[in-house]
Amino acid sequence: MEALAIAIQKVRAMSMKDKEHLTDEVFAKQPNMLCSVLALSRMGVSIEKVDFLLELLLLCFQAMKESGLNWPLITEQVQEAQLERQVAVMKFDQGLKPSLKHAAREKYADSHPEHFLLAFVLNEIQDWRGRVNTEESDTHIMLSAINLVNCLAWVELPDSRKGAFGPHSNNVSHGQV
Repeated sequence: MEALAIAIQKVRAMSMKDKEHLTDEVFAKQPNMLCSVLALSRMGVSIEKVDFLLELLLLCFQAMKESGLNWPLITEQVQEAQLERQVAVMKFDQGLKPSLKHAAREKYADSHPEHFLLAFVLNEIQDWRGRVNTEESDTHIMLSAINLVNCLAWVELPDSRKGAFGPHSNNVSHGQV
């Protein structure tokens, strides 16, 4: 949680030039994550809405840096697998009664390896949706934002790093962001 708080402070205090430099760093270290955000403009998402997601990516990336962990490259395959996982979770949720939906969502959030980051991103999405004219393409933004978090939460971290646990290492998550 500390890494996330520091990242939020740093990114929100950055000038446009600083954000450009951070975006260059994202491109150098996590090009697939950056490309997945920028590609949304080709799917009919306005550039203003892509900017919102880009800001979330910068916050997530800065939190990765602040965690002190050596994050591996998030591949397109990891992104696709996490998106498929998220869609499956959403389909499961659709079949539930309202009272069970709330309980399932709460359990999902509480058990998420990066629950602070997830809560922050979900809150940012909620605030953002209150400020924009909603469109069907907003679904792409919301799914992509959650997918950024899931990719960070479930990626296998190198075992050689102290305190770095992948999601399948004795069922302990890294939870460092």
